[in-house]
Amino acid sequence: MANVLVVGDATVDQMYFVDRVPEPGGEMTASHAVMEPGGAGGSMAVALARLGHNTRIATRVGTGPFSELALKNLKESGVQLDLVQHDPERQTSSVTILVTPDTQRTMISSSGASRHLDVGQLDTSMLADFDAVVISAYSLVGGAQREYALRAIEGALKHGASTVVDMGTGAVQALQGELVDLVQSVDYVLMNEKELFAMTGETTISEAVSDLTRRGIGRMVVKVGDMGSIVVAQDRSELVDPFDVDEVIDTTGAGDYFTAAFTHAILDGADLIDAARAGNVAGALNTTRIGAQSTVVDAATLKRHAMSLASFPS
Repeated sequence: MANVLVVGDATVDQMYFVDRVPEPGGEMTASHAVMEPGGAGGSMAVALARLGHNTRIATRVGTGPFSELALKNLKESGVQLDLVQHDPERQTSSVTILVTPDTQRTMISSSGASRHLDVGQLDTSMLADFDAVVISAYSLVGGAQREYALRAIEGALKHGASTVVDMGTGAVQALQGELVDLVQSVDYVLMNEKELFAMTGETTISEAVSDLTRRGIGRMVVKVGDMGSIVVAQDRSELVDPFDVDEVIDTTGAGDYFTAAFTHAILDGADLIDAARAGNVAGALNTTRIGAQSTVVDAATLKRHAMSLASFPS
C-alpha cells in the first residue's frame, strides 16, 4: 500500500438525462436525474483508496448538505480528510451535467470553494511522506488552489515522489498553452485527444505529441476513447488496446478512474504500457454505472482484467 496525495476538486454532480440539449431559452424534461459525489480530485481519491492505497485529498468545500454529499464516498472509501478545508462563506463546488442518449455530456461548472484552497495550510515537509502526488489540472486554473498545486508538485519532486497530472477539458480551455509550461517537470501527464489538440493547436495526434515532446513533456498518455490509449515516452509511442464493456451508460469520471488505475499500476512497478492498460480497464468499467464514483474497482479485479487484456492478441 502506497501513500498518495490527491489535489483536486470534490464536487456535487447534478446529472440530468435528456433526449437532447435544449435550444437557448428552451425547456426540457429529463427522463431521470441524480445527484452524486463527483469532481476530478474526489473521484481519483476514491478510486485510489478502493485500490488499496493510503490516500489523502487536499480540497476545499463549503458547509451544509452539499459538502456532506461531496465528501460521502471519500469518507466511505477510507480517504483521509485531514487536509480538507471548510469554507464558511462559499458553496461547495458543483457541476450540472446534461447527458444525451449517446452518452455525450454538456457541463456547467461552479468552482465555488475549490479555487480558494488555502496554500497557507500546506506544510510542504509532509510531502516527504508520500509515494505519489496526483494533481487535477483544474487545480492549476487559478486562485490560491493553483499555488497550492504548484507547491505540492515542487515538494513532491524534491522528495522523490512520483508526480501525475490529469488534464481536464475546462482546465485546458482556460490555460491553453500555459498549461504545458506548468507541467514540464511532472513525471506523467495524462490527457484525452481533445485536450491534446487544445494544448498544442495541432490537428493530428502525431504533430501534437511531437509538439509536447519538444516543449519538455517526457512521458504522456493520450486517451483516445474506444481505441484505447497512446503511450509516449523516449521517442517511442504505442497504442494500448481498449477494454470492451457490454454497454456504456455514463462516461462521467471515466478519465479520473483511468488516472487512478494508471497511478496504482506505476506504484506497483508496472511499465507505462501495463499502467495504461490498467487505466483502460478502470476507465471502461467506470462507464457501466451512473455517477463518477459509483463503480467500485478493487486491485484484484483490476489486475485480472488487465492481465486478460495484455494476453489478448492485437
